[in-house]
Amino acid sequence: MEINKILWPTDFSDNSNAALSCVLSLSEKYGAEIHLLYVAEEIAHSGSWYGEITASQDELQPSVFEELHKWEVPRAERKMEEICKKELAGCPMFYKHVIIGDPAQEILNTIEKQGVDVVVMATQGGKGRFHFGSVADKVVRNSSVPVWTVRPTTKK
Repeated sequence: MEINKILWPTDFSDNSNAALSCVLSLSEKYGAEIHLLYVAEEIAHSGSWYGEITASQDELQPSVFEELHKWEVPRAERKMEEICKKELAGCPMFYKHVIIGDPAQEILNTIEKQGVDVVVMATQGGKGRFHFGSVADKVVRNSSVPVWTVRPTTKK
């Protein structure tokens, strides 16, 4: 198996960072570039919303969600820069992607768009209560390339 491009989806949680050592090891072994991906979840379609963010019962005010994304995207870009400077300096090449949408779907889209050879991701993100999260499950079930899942260590 030839590995030229590795996709590392992250939500910047400790759980997600558990996959970093595998990403670095694979990149070093194969001289592969790393594609670091953060997906800002599109929350406008996440269900019912109440209070000031609704213009009427059926109509969401997009400006509230646009303001959230205006804050979230630059924050994610700054976090990526920190990771790249602190953790990825020894990698031959790395690319940063910040996308708004459904995390699992955007991971799958990035696999295809970037021609990724392997995905390395944690089995659960920062919000997970289960050993295998729904995003990881969807990616494993639908990926066109191998997905290496890393189970984060649990603190007792």
